[in-house]
Amino acid sequence: MTTTIADNPDRSRFEITEDGELAGFAEYHRYENEIAFIHTETDPAFAGRGLAGALARAALDTAREQGLAVLPYCPFIRGWIGKHPEYVDLVPEAQRTRFGL
Repeated sequence: MTTTIADNPDRSRFEITEDGELAGFAEYHRYENEIAFIHTETDPAFAGRGLAGALARAALDTAREQGLAVLPYCPFIRGWIGKHPEYVDLVPEAQRTRFGL
């Protein structure tokens, strides 16, 4: 199986596909040097494959590469960052308490 993760700026979301079929997405709102993750969704047909975690990692890695501050309004992204403390630095220090990080 071929898994691909790509930013789709026209739809304001990162998308993950498996063999060309949309498996999930992470919606965001981007403003200046910030990216706010709003909602993450994975098709139940693709559950249990670790795709949501791969999607979160790729989206956050892209934010880091682009020098963006992350605002994790999405509970999944927020929880994922909480389980992977090496990504907490992406959330502005003044905002971490607000997001429970």
